[in-house]
Amino acid sequence: MLKDIQPTGKKDTRSGFGDAMTELGRKNPNVVALTADLAGSMKLQGFIKEFPERFIQVGIAEANMIGIAAGLTIGGKIPFTTTFANFSTGRVYDQIRQSVAYSGKNVKICASHAGVTLGEDGATHQILEDIGMMKMMPGMTVIVPCDYNQTKAATLAVADYKGPVYLRFGRPSWPIFTKADEPFLIGKAQKFSEGTDVSIFACGHLVWLAIQAGMQLEERGLSVEVINLHTVKPLDEEAVLQSIKKTGCAVTAEEHNIYGGMGDAVAQVAAKHCPIPVEYVGTNDTFGESGTPDQLLEKYGLTPKHIVEAAEKAMARKKENK
Repeated sequence: MLKDIQPTGKKDTRSGFGDAMTELGRKNPNVVALTADLAGSMKLQGFIKEFPERFIQVGIAEANMIGIAAGLTIGGKIPFTTTFANFSTGRVYDQIRQSVAYSGKNVKICASHAGVTLGEDGATHQILEDIGMMKMMPGMTVIVPCDYNQTKAATLAVADYKGPVYLRFGRPSWPIFTKADEPFLIGKAQKFSEGTDVSIFACGHLVWLAIQAGMQLEERGLSVEVINLHTVKPLDEEAVLQSIKKTGCAVTAEEHNIYGGMGDAVAQVAAKHCPIPVEYVGTNDTFGESGTPDQLLEKYGLTPKHIVEAAEKAMARKKENK
C-alpha cells in the first residue's frame, strides 16, 4: 500500500549528485568534474577538496565546457559537466549535438535547478523544455531521479554506462522515500504500488506528489498503480504496457512542459500498442515565473490535488469508452 511509503528525511537531490561525485572520485580515477562557475550550487565541494587535479572550472563558458568534456573522453576520461539545467541544454544544444551526441562521446551532462522548483530565480532559469530537447537527441540517455538517494544511485550508475547521458535533478529540499541501498537500473521503471483502476507515471520531484495523490485515491477505495519512470529514454515500454493493459487509463506527472516530455513518451507507447485515455500533469506551453517552489507547483497545476483530478478524468474517460 502507498500509505506504507514514509519519508526518512528531506534533502535536495543535487546533494545526492554531489555526494555521489565524491564517492566516484575515490572509486574511479578517470572521473573528471567540470563546472561553469557553479561548483557550490552543484555541491562539488567534496570532490574538489579531494581531487583538485580532476576538477576543471571553465567559468561562465558552457559551450567551452561541453567541448572540453568531449575532448577528455578521447583520452579515456569520464567527464561530468555541471551547471543549471537551462544552461546545460538550451545554451549549449548545438555543442551537445555536434561534439557529444553525433559521435557518441561518453559525456555525462548533469543538470541541477530544473523545473519550476528552482523558485525565485524566475523564468529565465526555470527550463521546462529540457527533457524533450534531450530525449530527441539521437543516442542520448535521459534520467530524472526522484529523491536524494535515487539521484546518488543514478549518478553512480551513469559512470559505468557507456555513452552520453543527461541527468536532471533539482534545487529544493525534498522528501527522501527510496532506500539508500536500492540499486539503480538504467531503463528499468520503479513500481511503488500495484493497481487496476488507474496508472500514474511520474518522474523527478513529481514522483513523491504522485505517491501522495495515490494515497488519497486509495483512501477512496480505488486501486492505483504508481510507477517512477526515472529513465525517460530509453523508456521502459514493457512496464508501461503491463500497467496500462491492467488499468485501461493513465496519468503522467512531470515538472516539465506537457509537450515533448515524459508524458508524450508514455502516450506514444500507448497509441502504438494499447490506446487508452491519458491525462497530462505538467506545465502547459508556458514559461515559469518567480515564486517559492510550493507557490509555483500550485499555480502551474503540479500538486497531488491536480494529479487526483487528472486520475478522475482518466477513469471517467475510460468508462465512457466502454
